[in-house]
Amino acid sequence: MKLVQVIIAPERLEAVKDALAAAEVFRFTISEVSGIGHHRDKADAGQAQLEIEMFKRLKLEIAVNDNFVAPTIDAVMKAAGAESAGIGKVLVLKLDDVIRIRTGEHGTDAI
Repeated sequence: MKLVQVIIAPERLEAVKDALAAAEVFRFTISEVSGIGHHRDKADAGQAQLEIEMFKRLKLEIAVNDNFVAPTIDAVMKAAGAESAGIGKVLVLKLDDVIRIRTGEHGTDAI
């Protein structure tokens, strides 16, 4: 089991949702987040303070069984595009356990 975290620009959400649905991935959580990345404004080395602009992004958290990891990542990569900086990131984390609160199911059955 893995947790796939996807950070994307808000305007990419519809395309990513559609691609995930086509890959039969329907369960995920979306949160609004802010951050900075490689596309941040460059400041002069002599400046006393750096002005850092935080960009609004969305974070999708998708718990998947191992056989859905590659299709999930492929769907996100194709839908998010790669034509400009600041597109986002995909992080894949190992899940030790998942527990469905309503039923008490554990592991792959809970996903």
